[in-house]
Amino acid sequence: MSGSKTLTVTLSDAEIRRHAAGDASQLRDTRHRELRFRYSTTDRTRGAWHVVFRQRWGKAGDYPGINTKTMLATLPAILARRAADASAKSTTTSWTTVGEVLAWYRARMNRDRGLSAKRKASVRSALDRHLLPRLGDQRLDAINKQLIDQQLMWPLQERYALSFVRSVYGVLAVAFRQALRLELLAANPLAALKFTDFVRTRIRPKPARLRGDDVPGLLARLNQRFEVEPAGSMLALMMLCHGSRLGETRLARWRHLNLDAGRWFIPAGDTKTKAEHTLPLTAQACALLRRYQRLQTAQGYPGPLLFPGSHGAPLSPSKASTLFTDLAQGAWSSHDLRKLARTAWTDLGVDYMVGELLLNHAMKDLDATYIHTTAEALKRRALEAWHQQLDQHGFTVLHTET
Repeated sequence: MSGSKTLTVTLSDAEIRRHAAGDASQLRDTRHRELRFRYSTTDRTRGAWHVVFRQRWGKAGDYPGINTKTMLATLPAILARRAADASAKSTTTSWTTVGEVLAWYRARMNRDRGLSAKRKASVRSALDRHLLPRLGDQRLDAINKQLIDQQLMWPLQERYALSFVRSVYGVLAVAFRQALRLELLAANPLAALKFTDFVRTRIRPKPARLRGDDVPGLLARLNQRFEVEPAGSMLALMMLCHGSRLGETRLARWRHLNLDAGRWFIPAGDTKTKAEHTLPLTAQACALLRRYQRLQTAQGYPGPLLFPGSHGAPLSPSKASTLFTDLAQGAWSSHDLRKLARTAWTDLGVDYMVGELLLNHAMKDLDATYIHTTAEALKRRALEAWHQQLDQHGFTVLHTET
């Protein structure tokens, strides 16, 4: 015994359990003077491993998640790592494969309230369909640039768009960074890698599939369908008129639209940026919304949602996609309406910053200051100019009932 609270023993799981009933706060190992085991102050069936190297302590992991056998097996690697780099972590883990890291990240991500349901579904798809099948069985100590390239990156780029491949790689990189940040891994085997190590081709934005010349035909089609398919037509018109995202638009509630003041409020929880957003409603937009509200009531829906789905919930992402597939016949997507509006604002001479605000893009602090002090009136002026242009191509028929 080296002190009233420290025992020197031959460390094993049995020794840890045997001394849990006593008053020792710490165990030292007779064979490895650098290794310490400290009992938890709240639950003595648990504890933590520490490695003391050149008088510097470093936590290596938690017991019983890391048992004695695992700790002793990884101790030489920890000591070698710290000898080479004084700032290196002592962390060890019971994980041996990439799949175990990804399974941990999947469970953590599913419980993250900061992520939208759409983002969670996207990450789960990347994990379950690509990362786990291709890399799940690979040992952590075997991960290197060549293996990632051969097993994941090169096969994916043969089948999918590079933008999608980049998103899958991003999920892998984030999982390992988060595990390292929480000291669940001693090192990140991907730390020195980046997407361009594998793919040098520049990823260009998808070209817009709707252009200014398409606006008259689009408005004519929406006018034809408005009475028979009001929800799908109105969804498209709101996005065309305001450049709003599909998610922000399909979740809209009538109480968030003030048709007298001409203002559409989008709560932070409904936005991609998680910041509340306000859009001006022009006279044309207000007239169109009043027409749509009367049509909803006439069809037996006096409820709170602009775009009701099943069981009192807003229109689901899959149902919204189906509406656009039917409307566009595969020629364009809902996002093309947003691109079309953005291009039109530029052509109309709308200030770049005002256009970014209308799109609800994330702003830097300096930009946000500019926006709050000067841009509200400019936002309204920009949409008024845009809706006047739409009137010249057939929008008037939609918001003026005869």
